[in-house]
Amino acid sequence: MTRQRLQKLMAAAGLCSRRRGEDWLQAGRVTVDGRVASLGDQADPNSQLIEVDGVPLISVQEPRVFLLNKPVGVICSCRDPQGRATVLDCLPHQERSGLHPVGRLDADSRGALLLTDQGELTLRLTHPRYNHAKTYRVLVRGIPSSQALRRWRDGLLLDGRLTRPARVHCLRSRGASSLLEVELKEGRNRQIRRVAELLGHPVIDLQRVAIDGIRLDDLAEGCWRRLDAREWSTILVGNAPRSMDPS
Repeated sequence: MTRQRLQKLMAAAGLCSRRRGEDWLQAGRVTVDGRVASLGDQADPNSQLIEVDGVPLISVQEPRVFLLNKPVGVICSCRDPQGRATVLDCLPHQERSGLHPVGRLDADSRGALLLTDQGELTLRLTHPRYNHAKTYRVLVRGIPSSQALRRWRDGLLLDGRLTRPARVHCLRSRGASSLLEVELKEGRNRQIRRVAELLGHPVIDLQRVAIDGIRLDDLAEGCWRRLDAREWSTILVGNAPRSMDPS
């Protein structure tokens, strides 16, 4: 954790509000490594002893959620026994501890991927009962017919089970390829690639552009940004679970 203002650290630990923390600082009730702190001082709770009225401050780690624009060839794992680059390698060393990828993107796919230390967020976004949508731009060979797109929307058999209904439409067709936008509310292994293959239109390029309401926008490939809690907290309260289809 980097250095932060003391009133913010006290508030994050649930000890007081920031305003009350400022009052305590002005009253000389806060020390850092034995020295009385002043209003405006900062400290790192991982390397410095912060005390309020002689009692050590127990810090609470703020939840962390990162949006990464994953490049092709990077593995969705915390470590790889074959020594390949993982999604954690895309983040600075000081940010990697405790993080894990939320769901997966194949090594040969690219785009939006979340990394977090929040187990509940991971469950919400990876379990199909919560109905969270993921949006993809998919370049395929050929020009799918309206019948083929309708079959994709309605669902096809994969591993003996129908895929859930999807939103699929063609953005453009040029020459021997077409760019599709696909929105799914499930994520079986290599689902888009397998469905496209079944329909006779193999995938050339696959990019995830949005996870629920979190979009890549202009985030460059290989880059990341830390999300504000307002961007992801609604995921934890929205979309109530639905009963699972017994099929």
